[in-house]
Amino acid sequence: MTRLSPFNSPLLLGFDHLEQILQRVSKTSGDGYPPYNVLQADDDRLRISLAVAGFSEDELSVTVEQNQLHIHGRQEEDPDAIYLHRGIAARRFHRTFLLAESIEVEGATLDNGLLNIDLIRPEPAQSVRTVEIQRRAAKGGEKRQLYEAARDRKAATTRRGSL
Repeated sequence: MTRLSPFNSPLLLGFDHLEQILQRVSKTSGDGYPPYNVLQADDDRLRISLAVAGFSEDELSVTVEQNQLHIHGRQEEDPDAIYLHRGIAARRFHRTFLLAESIEVEGATLDNGLLNIDLIRPEPAQSVRTVEIQRRAAKGGEKRQLYEAARDRKAATTRRGSL
């Protein structure tokens, strides 16, 4: 059976890793539980709040792996409890958020049934640098030396390969 994917285009070669991430995220966050909000607290700060009523700190875990934020929750059920009505969800969950390269997780707090995960987007460092181009006319002797050095390197590589 052929797999349909937007990444099958010959113009998108080499994006297999991105496709795997998107498939993993879509599988883990398809049911909508627990509900969450994403708040922009500042220009460089975000907060993800998940409604996890009934979960304690010990029953929740927050991890970051390869630019993916994973939140796991697992509640232990009381085997002796007798419910007349059970309307509060108490089930396992795994929610994944794909983070941009520059996003860092600052911390997490559990407050009044909300798990708040604070993210920071640091100001990107200036990575553009101008390289000065100098005009220098190569003299005949200099060109010859460059040519001979390249020829010697090639000959040495060929000799090593035939040994």
